[in-house]
Amino acid sequence: MPVRVRFAPSPTGFLHIGGARTALFNWLWARQKHGVFVLRIEDTDQERSTEESVQAILDGMKWMGLDWDEGPGVGGPHGPYFQMQRLATYDRHAEALIAKGKAYRCDCSREELDRLRAEAAKAKRGFKYPGTCRNKNLPRGTPGAVVRFRMPESGETSFNDLVKGEITTQHRELQDEVILRADGVPLYNFGAVVDDIEMQISMVARGDDHVVNTPRQILMYQALDYPVPVFAHLPMILGADKQRLSKRHGAVSVLQYRDDGYLPGALVNYLARLGWSHGDQEIFTLRELVEKFDWEHVGDTAGVFNPQKLEWLNQQWIKMTPAEELAKIVGAPAAFVALMQERARNLNEIRNAYRAYIEPELPAWDEKAVAKQLTQETRPLLAEARSLIEEKFAEGAQGMEHAFRALAEQRGLGLGKLAQPVRVAVTGTTVSPPLFETILLLGKERTLRRIDAALEKIR
Repeated sequence: MPVRVRFAPSPTGFLHIGGARTALFNWLWARQKHGVFVLRIEDTDQERSTEESVQAILDGMKWMGLDWDEGPGVGGPHGPYFQMQRLATYDRHAEALIAKGKAYRCDCSREELDRLRAEAAKAKRGFKYPGTCRNKNLPRGTPGAVVRFRMPESGETSFNDLVKGEITTQHRELQDEVILRADGVPLYNFGAVVDDIEMQISMVARGDDHVVNTPRQILMYQALDYPVPVFAHLPMILGADKQRLSKRHGAVSVLQYRDDGYLPGALVNYLARLGWSHGDQEIFTLRELVEKFDWEHVGDTAGVFNPQKLEWLNQQWIKMTPAEELAKIVGAPAAFVALMQERARNLNEIRNAYRAYIEPELPAWDEKAVAKQLTQETRPLLAEARSLIEEKFAEGAQGMEHAFRALAEQRGLGLGKLAQPVRVAVTGTTVSPPLFETILLLGKERTLRRIDAALEKIR
């Protein structure tokens, strides 16, 4: 079969790190094999599914560059698919299973099932539906009836997981589970299988919390006469404390990383390496990931989310991205972006620095910096520095720096003793982009006005 893979999130929250990695691995495989990547929104939990969550998923996917290939045209040129728009499809397949004797209607009440569960708990044994309605042959339209899949009572189901290897489940461990509720809404296992069949999915890659569902789903694929897809179950992502990743570990929405100044390439790079490796290489472009990704080197142990590693990768991506490209994102001139690239950990540092240092007519002076650098003792030096800038501005950053060094040497000072008061006067702080390049960006007249304001502040 041609490669056809899918990402099938539930719209009950944002697109988180674990889901984004699952989407990425599927997307990389589809692109490498010139296959199809399907986006399917599994919105059958109507109480928790929201339009806001759907939009957050779509926006997160688009920001990461993970485009999808087909769908009914809802929410974009190619879909995605929504399960709640496909209820007639699940009903048709459920009826086909009933006709084959592979499923049956069940009208056991919730009260009766709760009583049986309570008895099992009292006897300290697991609950398993006893098959009360297996042979009742209840007709279509029976009030309150659900549809249950008829599980084999003996034998076993095995599959070779691309990540975890051979996995076998004894059929006696399974029960006749509900596949279609009385209101026609499918439960997870059945909805996923029917959609995989209809969308001709050849491979299912998802989180390993779904391993328990796989033998049930394999039996359903077989009952519906569909070739069983290949499976790959990705280990969970853990926090540094080895607990399941949560918000306290930094597991926020993918879009939060965008808002916090991360480049999409950096996040994609990090997620790819969180569970997959290619030798010792750490930095990958999206094109390289498409070329080199494979399932053989996806690890079978849980990855540990490391915010510091992600931040380091983001720094590398900021350094290697053209300043002109970053300038469009942060809304600052490329010349200023170029000054900040080597030191910025995220784009917000560049954005905020521009707003603080360049945009205002006068900087917001840091009082501690002012108290230390703008004093009666430094005022004469600042006045001399002003004259040098006025005289040497046309010679550029090197010309001004050379003049500053000469003046500092004449006064028997280190360059910092002369430059720091100027830096505070011009930027409001002792930590800023390179001073002379910043002066050039500000322009001669605005720089002199800022120094004049600082001299006035010292009086």
